[in-house]
Amino acid sequence: MAKQMGIIKLKGTIGDITFYKSQDGYLAREKGGVDGDRIATDAAFERTRENGAEFGRAGKAAKLLRVAIQGLLQNVSDSRLASRLTTEMVKVVKADATSDRGQRNVLDGELELLQGFEFNINGKLTTALYAPYDATITRATGQCTVAVPPFIPANMIAAPVGATHFKITSGAAEVDFEAGKYVVQTQQTAMLPLDNMPTAAISLESTLTPASTHPLFQVLGIEFLQSVNGEFYPLKNGAFNALALIKVEGV
Repeated sequence: MAKQMGIIKLKGTIGDITFYKSQDGYLAREKGGVDGDRIATDAAFERTRENGAEFGRAGKAAKLLRVAIQGLLQNVSDSRLASRLTTEMVKVVKADATSDRGQRNVLDGELELLQGFEFNINGKLTTALYAPYDATITRATGQCTVAVPPFIPANMIAAPVGATHFKITSGAAEVDFEAGKYVVQTQQTAMLPLDNMPTAAISLESTLTPASTHPLFQVLGIEFLQSVNGEFYPLKNGAFNALALIKVEGV
């Protein structure tokens, strides 16, 4: 892979060189690879087909999870989120110790490996919110709760320059990866000032299907805003906001 350095940036193919734009800038690479029909039928590429099938399942599962919590992701900025989450979902699939190679899947894998995943690589929950919290999932009732004891925002939150307020967001999702369906509920606090006054105890409760047989996911996030004349404005389109998977229960 080569990087285009000239004044004129090219897109397209010239001879055996393909020019294109990516998140890393304007790049160029040599055409190559094996014919698709051969990969689909040649016995020599059986491992390739198996890897492709499992990667496809991981990508589909990652997309469904992102869609399920899209309401919270709208305020979180990370241009590489899709690829990062797919990479982690591949690890989930490869952790399947019961299915044959090429048939491994997320349900028989270890979805708990996703716990701790940060949806914004530029603004992580672990480096933004230092206040302790407790997350619980009660599958029998479908109740998912995040409890945050009182804390002093100025001491327990690493806020970006310009922020005057914040809010804590949470959500719980029940995801049916086989049917491609989900149930989700989100909650959030009011706007809270970034000052030296202790907050009240925070309890955010989401309710999913009681006794669900599908994987359950719980997320927690923080959003920063600036107050100007009584109006609240996000900072740089949410680039500093954080959201993470804090609890995962497979099936």
